[in-house]
Amino acid sequence: MSERLRVIISGGGTGGHIFPAVSIANAIRAKYPDAEILFVGALGRMEMQRVPAAGYEIKGLPICGFDRKNPLKNIKVLYKIWKSQHMAKQIIRQFRPMVAVGVGGYASGPTLNKAAAMGVPCLIQEQNSYAGVTNKLLAKKAEKICVAYDGMERFFPAEKIIKTGNPVRQALLETTISREDAIRSFGLDPQRKTILLVGGSLGARTVNESILQHLDMVRQSEDLQFIWQTGKYYYADIKAQLSCLETPITNLVVTDFISDMGAAYKAADLVISRAGASSISEFCLIGKPVVLVPSPNVAEDHQTKNALALVNVDAALYVKDADAPAQLLELAIRTVHDEQKLASLHTNILKLALPDSADIIADEVIKLAHSHTSH
Repeated sequence: MSERLRVIISGGGTGGHIFPAVSIANAIRAKYPDAEILFVGALGRMEMQRVPAAGYEIKGLPICGFDRKNPLKNIKVLYKIWKSQHMAKQIIRQFRPMVAVGVGGYASGPTLNKAAAMGVPCLIQEQNSYAGVTNKLLAKKAEKICVAYDGMERFFPAEKIIKTGNPVRQALLETTISREDAIRSFGLDPQRKTILLVGGSLGARTVNESILQHLDMVRQSEDLQFIWQTGKYYYADIKAQLSCLETPITNLVVTDFISDMGAAYKAADLVISRAGASSISEFCLIGKPVVLVPSPNVAEDHQTKNALALVNVDAALYVKDADAPAQLLELAIRTVHDEQKLASLHTNILKLALPDSADIIADEVIKLAHSHTSH
């Protein structure tokens, strides 16, 4: 390629969209160190901080979602969509990308719509087993659609689909810490089995309630220990409740946020987690036994569909959100004591791993850029 490679990557809103986007950018950079990569996100959303922290430039659009509860507010939303389309057109005109990549989330809609209209080849990456609204609309205009699950022909034209898997945070795969050192880093005992509870960066109320309602069960499991990531939103309240206990629970570590998830996963014999696509891809790649509690507060209930894709091949356990306070902790404790079950979950989830996802997607992006410049 005689010209420098120029790529726009658009989308975000959650870590589940941002981590894959940054991984794809890093894979492109590894192949073309002088590539110009510009991100386009939604103003006020997580990507506006996370992307610059990863070393990339980002431009923000004023786009947001429709308000289903208050339809009158949608007049403002329509204006923001119109303005975002106009701004996306200007960004594309100035940057002159050879290819545009959409990872889902509000910003990818106007960006890829305008890119396609202006003759820029587009690739979309769908992380979930149930396609998001934005990606379903963009599929007609995309040349390639990278997916992580089988059966995506229900949503997309079969001839455009490439099964690549979801790119994950490289640091998780590159961690060299031993299980013993990982456990000690949390101030715990390497001789005991460890259960890790994570609810994502914001936390998960149901997962937190499932522990709070059964602190006696935690205390009585003297041969086990627990690492509990509450999320920033719930942390102060949970710490206050725990400080009221007459005797502290010594086999429980409570934290609002875990910066080194590689160490946390290495320490854990079993994980309790929501069923976001990025998290599931991580569990597959590291072969981690997991109990999934799908969030009910997501579009099209896609987390339940993600979870069932694993449960149906005995690669994970699953508890409905509504049943979790009553059932989750007891199931996790029973499972972590069952060596045979842990071993079969480990073996089966590893079979679903799709390594090198970011590399494969980067190759497809570069091919599309080549096809654009040769025209």
